[in-house]
Amino acid sequence: MLTYKDCVHLTDLEEDEIEAIARHERLPEIVAAEYGCCLAHEPGGEQVIDQMIRDDIEAASRRQQPKVAMHWQAVLQRFETTHNIASDKA
Repeated sequence: MLTYKDCVHLTDLEEDEIEAIARHERLPEIVAAEYGCCLAHEPGGEQVIDQMIRDDIEAASRRQQPKVAMHWQAVLQRFETTHNIASDKA
């Protein structure tokens, strides 16, 4: 039997990145892991994930949750570094 952690390791994503997808798409995390895995392995998919994380930062800022926004900002920085995405959006 596969555990959730086993599934995460198959995605080439971190748990926080999957959580960002789940929040953005309003999906259970296991479904977000599968969706994220598909995105991470298709052309342009990493940019979609990048934008989802950016949207989560913006949503937290609109809700006046600076600590949450800072968390997602750190997730975004790790994601962009790990997946070699230029952070030209500010």
